[in-house]
Amino acid sequence: MSFYLTVGLISKTYLSLSFAVRFVNCGRGGLVRFECSNPSDFRIEADGVVYAARSIQHSTLPALLLLIKASDTATQQQWVTQEVAVPPVISKDLKEITFPSRNTDSQLKRMKRDWVIPPINVPENSRGPFPQELVRIRSDHDKNRSLRYSVTGPGADQPPTGIFIIDPISGELSVNKPLDREHISNFHLRAHAVDLNGNQVENPIDIVINVIDMNDNRPEFTHQIWNGTVPEGSKPGTFVMTVTSVDKDDPKTANGMLRYKILSQNPESPTSNMFTINNKTGGIITVAAGLDREKVPQYTLIIQATDMEGNPMYGLSNTATAVIRVTDINDNPPEFTAETFFGEVPENRVNVIVANLTVTDKDQPNTPAWNAVYKITGGDPTGRFSVPTDPTTNEGLVTVVKPIDYEISRTYVLTVEARNEVPLARGIHSPRQSTATVSIRVIDVNESPYFEPNPKLVKLEEGMMPESSLTTFTAQDPDRFMQQTIRYSKLSDPANWLRIDPNTGRITTIAILDRESPFVKNSLYNATFLASDSGVPPASGTGTLQIYLLDINDNAPKVFPQEAEICEKPEPNAINITALDGDLNPNAGPFAFELAHRPPDVRRNWTITRISGDYAQMSLKISFLETGIYEIPIIITDSGNLPMSNTSYLRIKVCQCDINGDCTDQQHIMAAGLGTGAIIAILLCIIILLILVLLFVVWMKRRDKERQAKQLLIDPEDDVRDNILKYDEEGGGEEDQDYDLSQLQQPDTIEPDAIKPVGIRRLDERPLHPEPQYPMRSAAPHPGDIGDFINEGLKAADNDPTAPPYDSLLVFDYEGSGSTAGSLSSLNSSSSGGDQDYDYLNDWGPRFRKLADMYGGSDD
Repeated sequence: MSFYLTVGLISKTYLSLSFAVRFVNCGRGGLVRFECSNPSDFRIEADGVVYAARSIQHSTLPALLLLIKASDTATQQQWVTQEVAVPPVISKDLKEITFPSRNTDSQLKRMKRDWVIPPINVPENSRGPFPQELVRIRSDHDKNRSLRYSVTGPGADQPPTGIFIIDPISGELSVNKPLDREHISNFHLRAHAVDLNGNQVENPIDIVINVIDMNDNRPEFTHQIWNGTVPEGSKPGTFVMTVTSVDKDDPKTANGMLRYKILSQNPESPTSNMFTINNKTGGIITVAAGLDREKVPQYTLIIQATDMEGNPMYGLSNTATAVIRVTDINDNPPEFTAETFFGEVPENRVNVIVANLTVTDKDQPNTPAWNAVYKITGGDPTGRFSVPTDPTTNEGLVTVVKPIDYEISRTYVLTVEARNEVPLARGIHSPRQSTATVSIRVIDVNESPYFEPNPKLVKLEEGMMPESSLTTFTAQDPDRFMQQTIRYSKLSDPANWLRIDPNTGRITTIAILDRESPFVKNSLYNATFLASDSGVPPASGTGTLQIYLLDINDNAPKVFPQEAEICEKPEPNAINITALDGDLNPNAGPFAFELAHRPPDVRRNWTITRISGDYAQMSLKISFLETGIYEIPIIITDSGNLPMSNTSYLRIKVCQCDINGDCTDQQHIMAAGLGTGAIIAILLCIIILLILVLLFVVWMKRRDKERQAKQLLIDPEDDVRDNILKYDEEGGGEEDQDYDLSQLQQPDTIEPDAIKPVGIRRLDERPLHPEPQYPMRSAAPHPGDIGDFINEGLKAADNDPTAPPYDSLLVFDYEGSGSTAGSLSSLNSSSSGGDQDYDYLNDWGPRFRKLADMYGGSDD
């Protein structure tokens, strides 16, 4: 269905106005009835033609907004459209805007404008036709000459361009396209008039064009879903939340004035109108009592915003959803799931959970209104139990926090009350189910014996003899309902002075008690004993016996210091001494100092003077004493009830002194020298250093020998002399090559008997004949080189009258009577030497092993 409007405006004053409303019913055959929103000024006929019911002045009504409603009389279905009636824009009746006149005598002088051009109102979203004339601009100078008109400004020659155009000759200003107030609400243009030469003939005038708003924008909510909260049990009038919507239309007109209302509420419990909304501000408040989170935790409201001040017929509307969550308050107290809970715990156990108390609470979980707090209100006067809350299950954990003694109480009956972290809401009281009873049974266990008192202090004099009885140190068994025996043993006795009877706990000494022992601290000696019962399993306890040893005079005093220095001459010559006594006062000082009578030179050379009760002064009695070290016997007596005396030796070094009384002789230096241990250490270091030097020298000599041996002991395969022999030697074949070159390099190491074993002879060797025995030639010194060796041998042979006709240089000149190897040319021939046995080549060494493999093997 749709409307088409044809508007006709006849006169400037709206003396008559008519336009046709054409309704397209899309084939519907029903009768359509038309209604107008302003029946006092307009009337509409059955054919859809709208007429002015009275004369309407343009000055009072620049633009008329008409709403036309069409109703189907059969189905009661309605359709609405709107149109704006504006003054007729006809060229011959256009309103003229004339440039203000100016003084022609002073054309260069700017004239003050003496009138203001009213703004031009143009409705937005006009359907045309375009261009649509708005106003005519004219100058008084167009009577005597031709002028050209133009407009400048945003909408004309500035962005957005092309919206307004002007006829340069007639000055008719027209709008070229529909306007959008929400985009630009007004335009400021400037009109110009120039002659044909482009000279300005009039001052520019300002033209303001206002865009008239139309209701072309629906309200838009800033959020499609609104979330709010309200406490359960809230009174009517409690503020919940505010929803807001915006409309792009002009808020100063009805097009932008919004009104709110609630379309629906879900669920409709306990009533369908639990909330209301301020139709202007959008504030939502409660209007009924009965909000209960445990029954309805959340409400969903559909909110509608309508412009045109909420007119349901002509206004545009939009909807949004408001979700109101009912928050919890503490209106449900916790209730125990049972009236009595039971538990048991072994005695003397702490931090043990005895029972779990369970409660129910209808409030929202894990909130202060749901979290339970447990309190013991009776049955625990000594505070041996506590009931903390399990944060996960909300259960009460009955816990033992102080040891429980079975011998004192065998059962406990506790009264526990459950509350929430926050108080109950006003008017709600705790029921009887918020209190429960907890019955706890105590289990008897075997407890450790205990000593009383612990520690036990005993005072006695030191020096007590062995096998003396000190005291009886016994333990008590707290298990009164168990028949058990206790046995005692020693756990700690640092000096091994004591013994305890395992049955009676009687303690006796096994050594003399000495207060001056290093195990005694501040005259106090500590020993620890163990008491064990016969329970299953057995239990034990410890006790400490403290023995305070009273001092007796059992230590003689000793001189201190034991060494001192003094000058040869008596002035200034004095040594202050005192005495050390292991005993305590009054068995120690004051002390009496006296020089011994022997040797007699002690009293002749020295004198001792008492300074105070604990100090005395030693000095030379003679004018000069020879330098040296003297040991002076001094008799010291303490002040005990039975005084003890002791002869101590004071070692004094007499030396030469300077004016300050300091020793300056060599003995002083020697005295400050090294001790025996330091001298031994130095000697050991010197010995070790000498050994290292000796080892280094031996290593250097051995390295030189190895270096010389490496120069002579060259691999025969690499020795050049071996290669030379292969070229100029005419021996008896391959067998003559089996000799050791190392013997040539070091001929002095050859032993005559080792040259050739007895009974072994070469096949090509000359026959054996008895040879004359010649005297042994003296061995030549080590030549170090084969050349020197040959020269030395040559000289020896030339000078020796007993030399045989074959000297050492002619050993290899005899080829023998025959050669089993045959000619060298036969090595590659398979026809010669086929019947020869070459297995003996294996005995000649690795050099002939290849030939043995070639000729000494089988045919294959």
